[in-house]
Amino acid sequence: MKTFLKPLTPEEEQHYLQEYQQGSLEAKNILIERNLRLVAHIVKKYQGTPEDLDDLISIGTIGLIKAIHTFDASKSSRLSTYAARCIDNELLMLLRSKKKTSREVSLYDPIGTDKEGNEISLLDVIESEPVDVVKNYSMKQDTALLYKLLPRVLTKREQEIIKLRYGLYGEEELTQREIAKRLNISRSYVSRIEKNALLKLREYF
Repeated sequence: MKTFLKPLTPEEEQHYLQEYQQGSLEAKNILIERNLRLVAHIVKKYQGTPEDLDDLISIGTIGLIKAIHTFDASKSSRLSTYAARCIDNELLMLLRSKKKTSREVSLYDPIGTDKEGNEISLLDVIESEPVDVVKNYSMKQDTALLYKLLPRVLTKREQEIIKLRYGLYGEEELTQREIAKRLNISRSYVSRIEKNALLKLREYF
């Protein structure tokens, strides 16, 4: 699969969305180019179908463009979350339209294989939960953002407690009491630090 540009940061995304709403075609092109990785990510779900990969990416890109055109920041916090649904819907519409034009093909007939070599039918693809794709992509984005934010917005003590509390950087996930014992401080102090750190991080999400 092709190499795509890195996704926009939340700040960059907001900036270019505002520019696009003011009529900037350059901003629109940037929003498309920097979200093509999302299209490719969702297209992977349909690689077991007979459709050509480039065709799938083209159809997914149409969904992306529609998402950029109709995105409402008051209803969705991130363009990528909204766009993932639009891209997935566009791909499903393609497969469903192909089904209508070839009625002799059963929903249960094999249409290809997955990465493990198992046969899949059109019904398998259509019944797949598109929300899972959205959640997985959003989770990857949020996790990457979290690791960037930790050293920027938290003190060293806050970073240490969040790292131990939620098992970040390969650490074992600990309870507040276990952290208190390890750091030789009270559990209530750990609780206060954790709460304060989460409030700081939440502002950026």
